[in-house]
Amino acid sequence: MHEVIDPNSVQDTGTTQTSADATAPEGLLFHHANDGRPLATPWQVATERSLRLLDVQLADGIIVDPACGSGLQLCAHAFTLKRPAIGIELEPKRAQASALNFQAVASLAKQQAAPWCAQTRILSGDGLAADLALASVNGEATPCVAMLQLDPARPRNSRLHDLSEMQPPLHAVLDAWKPWFSPHERGPAMLLDLSPRLSADQREEVEEMVKQRWPELEWMWVWTSRGRGRVDRLALWTGPLASRGVNRRFVRIPPRLGERPLVVDTSEPIAPLSVTVHPPQRGEHVSLLDAALVESGLVNSWLGTVSKDRDMRWGMIEGRRPQLHHPHPLRLGIGDDLLVQASGKVVALHQGALTDESVQDVVDLALEHQFKSVKLRLATPPERQPNWQGSLDRQLLNRGGHRKGFVAQHPNGMTLLLCVEPETERP
Repeated sequence: MHEVIDPNSVQDTGTTQTSADATAPEGLLFHHANDGRPLATPWQVATERSLRLLDVQLADGIIVDPACGSGLQLCAHAFTLKRPAIGIELEPKRAQASALNFQAVASLAKQQAAPWCAQTRILSGDGLAADLALASVNGEATPCVAMLQLDPARPRNSRLHDLSEMQPPLHAVLDAWKPWFSPHERGPAMLLDLSPRLSADQREEVEEMVKQRWPELEWMWVWTSRGRGRVDRLALWTGPLASRGVNRRFVRIPPRLGERPLVVDTSEPIAPLSVTVHPPQRGEHVSLLDAALVESGLVNSWLGTVSKDRDMRWGMIEGRRPQLHHPHPLRLGIGDDLLVQASGKVVALHQGALTDESVQDVVDLALEHQFKSVKLRLATPPERQPNWQGSLDRQLLNRGGHRKGFVAQHPNGMTLLLCVEPETERP
């Protein structure tokens, strides 16, 4: 059986730790247990995903998370959609932390009596025992699930994740909860948070699991990134959660709270990228793009909105700084800068790698071309980068230049590219 916890009456017994989330409203402290904090979804990400569901016509019923952890994503759904929820967590202390987090959000919003909180229950027990969980709350098990949220546990500090390592197993969750969805013309609404490191083959394996159980169900893969070239969340949105005509979406969460994210959608199949290395050329444009966007496979869809160039060449597609070469500047709209690390026209070339000796050559080249600021945008030894960047900053300061730009490394590894940002090319 499950232990049922009411968020409105749960007491903090000191078995959890509280911590602030820099993306949450002031005064909101979240509870975590057993090193749960690093695993919790940042509040900004959780609420942004929930806000995207406001226009979705869900079936009647509740929101369920059979592996809720600290409960932040489930709480964001319940609070935003004003729906009661059932969260299930196998580890008792984490279940208590989840209930305390519902209490904290409701208290700050002064909505403890609202149905989304008053009717929510957190269960400590097995998330695969769907019938027993529903009966523990409702007295009997009846189909009443409007939406399923799942973020299964995965091994930490692993470069790759196998589907068999997720707990509870995805196939077992789908089988356990399949009978309990409220009817909907587009099938069950599920938000399946999976490892951001899933390969294309593993994503196909997930799709096959879903297709075996709901052959006609629509779905949409969503990559979410907070920047730094990293995919923070990869999720499969199904049924009414999937936007019609969209099978892949990339969401870039902005660094400043309150700003709207940048969203890239596509229904096109993923076109494989290939590297084409040409000799370095003055006058061409070089853009270092967001690695997470490239990883998602939606970079070509985005490029179609910011450039009409057909002669684009990838110099690098792996690593932290995917490098694109193109004839004309990108036409960036509002928010597009979130997906560009740097972009500019090549005005000068320097043969050789960046070293303690050659950094002065780069300074001289920058002064010759009237730069007042140059940033290093290439792989450098961590212990030398501050010295090299500092040398550039000091020697270019107050020398009469007006240009801003960056130094990138040509894919041949033996040429440095001095690039000027388009808006500062002329005084």
